[in-house]
Amino acid sequence: MNEAETISPFGHRLLDRRHFLKNTAGALGGLGLAQLLSAKEDDPTAFSGKLPIRPQFDPDNPYAPRAGHFDAPAKQVLVIYCPGAVSHVDTFDYKPDLYQFHGQKPPGMPAVTFEGPTGNIAKPFWDFKPRGESGKMTSDLLPRMGSLADDFCFIHSLHTQTSAHPQGENFMNTGFTMEGFPSFGAWVTYALGSACEELPAFVAINDPRGLARSGKNNFGNGFLPAAFQGTDFNAKNPPANLRRPQGFSASDDRKTVDLLKRLNAKHLESFPKDADLAARIASYELAGQMQTSVPDMMDLSKEPESIHKEYGTDTGTELKREYAKNCILARRLIEKGVRVVQLFNGSDPSGGNGITNWDSHSNIAETHAMQAEIMDQPTAAMINDMKRRGLLEDTLIVWATEFGRMPFLQGNGTGRDHNPEAFTCFLAGAGVKKGFSYGQSDEFGFKTAVDPVEVYDFNATILHLMGLDHERLSYYHNGLERRLTNVHGHVIKDVLA
Repeated sequence: MNEAETISPFGHRLLDRRHFLKNTAGALGGLGLAQLLSAKEDDPTAFSGKLPIRPQFDPDNPYAPRAGHFDAPAKQVLVIYCPGAVSHVDTFDYKPDLYQFHGQKPPGMPAVTFEGPTGNIAKPFWDFKPRGESGKMTSDLLPRMGSLADDFCFIHSLHTQTSAHPQGENFMNTGFTMEGFPSFGAWVTYALGSACEELPAFVAINDPRGLARSGKNNFGNGFLPAAFQGTDFNAKNPPANLRRPQGFSASDDRKTVDLLKRLNAKHLESFPKDADLAARIASYELAGQMQTSVPDMMDLSKEPESIHKEYGTDTGTELKREYAKNCILARRLIEKGVRVVQLFNGSDPSGGNGITNWDSHSNIAETHAMQAEIMDQPTAAMINDMKRRGLLEDTLIVWATEFGRMPFLQGNGTGRDHNPEAFTCFLAGAGVKKGFSYGQSDEFGFKTAVDPVEVYDFNATILHLMGLDHERLSYYHNGLERRLTNVHGHVIKDVLA
């Protein structure tokens, strides 16, 4: 057998000059790519120019307070979230041109939007008036909140990536339109822990009517350790299973808890790196502490009559009275040192069309008015109360919704459709300018026109006010350094005090 017969057909191709040069070029290119990838892997600053910071915490004590990336004015945050999309052109974004073009169809307006054919331009359903020393124009839909305009920092040029409620809620609260990502509150408590040992680090106070459209995803932990998910309860529905069984004394209960703690610690020694087990044990231990702290926290009868009157717990509809109690509860939680409190004004995982949230596709004059009656007095009272007690010196207040509403009516002539191209949110309290407005939508409130702000920027700014660099706060998951702002976002420096 000669030498040629021992070489395989593939071997003959390698000896061919044309194929040899082709394979050599491919191999050298692969080596170069591998070197580049290796350099990026070794240099975690290759993308953002900053080293990621993954907070170091003890799984046995995940809620212990931790330092931020830098000193910051805000130590706690209260998020007031309004599911359903509040109409900016009927509340805080004054557009005189809507009066001038009322009933007309100016050029440039789309023929079809999210829910079908569009109608004509509609002026605001409520009059706008100047408020406070700043003279900020806000509508009579929310007069009590408008009276606090000198304390607010409005952002009028927000825009988002989606016009659907579930995705919009996800995007505003988790930084992604898809489910499964950590909520803002989870990121903050993962980074900072909590100064309160008797209560959860992150509490979600759901609307009296139930969960919002995206449900627990709005305050979930996603892929972060389970310890950092929000604990949801409200004034009407306290945390379940905290009552001591009949026949057990406080001493019996304490001895039981101590025994369980010793048994749990011994079990954990066998699984020192099991974060889920540690989180589960920490949750049970926190529940034990909550047995004594939560009943006192939930007892709103200890509040003076003047507070109940100020918040409106004894006037208006039952929904308004229950929401007012939630507002008192939110203030009490902030007073106790809870790191993140998320207060919902609106609900309904299956929709609602303005009945259970702000989604007013029809009869906006009635449905928005109903939601405003629930929100206005209690929310304004809560902010005033926090200011009076000095809580705004260390607490950031965030008022947000997932997108805005159109300046024109829908085909039905009574409601406004979803508008992801422009909407308004505001900040108040620690670290932000007072009586200030940033950015502008166009003359109709249809699209952003001056200093557009992405949701990524909004969340980056809130993290910054909490002492966290959004480009560095990360969690390694499935081969990626995950962030609340993904790979986007800039701090809105002009709103910082």
